[in-house]
Amino acid sequence: MTIRRGLAPLLVLLALTGCTSEEPPSVQLAEVRRAPVTEVVEAPATIGARASATLRSPAQGTIAKLYVREGDRVRKGEIIARIRSPQAEDQLRQARQASRMSAPASFTPNVRLPTFDTRAFDRKVATHFAKARKEARKVDDPQARKQLLSAIDLAQAQHRAQAKALSSITAQLNRSISGLLTGVSSGLSSSMASLQAASKSQARAAVKAAESTVRSLTVKAPFSGIVTLGRVSGGGGAPSGVEGLLSQLPGGGQQLPSMPSGGSASGTPVATGVPISAGDSIATVTDVSELTLAADVDETDVLLVRKGVKADVELDAVPGATYTAVVTGIGVTPMEGTTGGVSYPVRLSLGAGAFDDGSKAPTPKPGMSAVTRLTVRESASAVSAPASAIVSSGRESVVWAVSNGVARRRVVKLGAQGDAVVEVLSGLSVGERIVVKGADSVREGQTLP
Repeated sequence: MTIRRGLAPLLVLLALTGCTSEEPPSVQLAEVRRAPVTEVVEAPATIGARASATLRSPAQGTIAKLYVREGDRVRKGEIIARIRSPQAEDQLRQARQASRMSAPASFTPNVRLPTFDTRAFDRKVATHFAKARKEARKVDDPQARKQLLSAIDLAQAQHRAQAKALSSITAQLNRSISGLLTGVSSGLSSSMASLQAASKSQARAAVKAAESTVRSLTVKAPFSGIVTLGRVSGGGGAPSGVEGLLSQLPGGGQQLPSMPSGGSASGTPVATGVPISAGDSIATVTDVSELTLAADVDETDVLLVRKGVKADVELDAVPGATYTAVVTGIGVTPMEGTTGGVSYPVRLSLGAGAFDDGSKAPTPKPGMSAVTRLTVRESASAVSAPASAIVSSGRESVVWAVSNGVARRRVVKLGAQGDAVVEVLSGLSVGERIVVKGADSVREGQTLP
């Protein structure tokens, strides 16, 4: 739950007029003045790190060497551990061997049609055939050139076969057989090419996945930060569950992302020589170069929060200290609260802290709980009124102004709303007298001094 609070000014904001003997003792008046008004929204929050990543084993094996200790600070790319995995190396050898064996076999169909030679050519037709052959030989493509010349020969054979019916029938039969063989050869070649391409692509993917797994056996820091060593299951068997399935997918050999576990305290501490399974946590790297705050702001207040809004932060772990913070982002995904309403995540950048005596406060750690007080609205010189003077009437905010000794109902528009003082944007002017105590008992036209 978010609690809205205000910062009450230390000075008296309104000059109060004393009650007279003729005024009802429960009603008190004051004169409207200018004063600073600040509205604050209070929300629970949690300290977070700039980034955090859990590095997991890509395969079953043994920790060959551990280069860091608990709490060490590492740089990006620095080696944290090396894993020895004969299983991963054997899978890489098998993948490379399968890739070499997947070379496509050559298949070149060679179908030649017999040509028919008769001597009963007409000289004029022979001249046309000769010209056609001459033009066909000018074609650069050998295959197309060969097809054109074959077609010319077949056409010439048809012309010669006009004199002999048997020769014509034979030529037609040969052409039909040639076309059938060509179609079958073309379809077979296309199918074989598709199968060979798929096999080659699958072999390449297997090699890349195996190479990635072997590379990932050298565990490196993804960014600079502080190391927290993990615990492993012991590597007694093949990976199981979701992590086991992930390790079998292409690219599954890469360092797996952080996944929630049933208990961080279970398992064997990471150390040189310890057997591990695929998916076991080797280490967690946390970047604490910049601390953040994740605050839960109630739906009734979140629309007042903007980027750049400043806040004061108090931590349960550091009593008496106040830290500075600035809003860097407002989320849009609602979260259900325990009381039935919803809240929205607000991200802040955490600054330095100091104790009440001015001494420097210690640097918090990720996960610590805090309370943020966001200054959502602020007016240095506002037309102000005590919060006790405001009466809610439906959707309206009302004050009772005194004009010529008579109470008059005024509808006002409010701005920043502090704990004790509120800003009046319209409906009142500086110097007017208003009811600041007992306003809920005043009626229109009531005589007031």
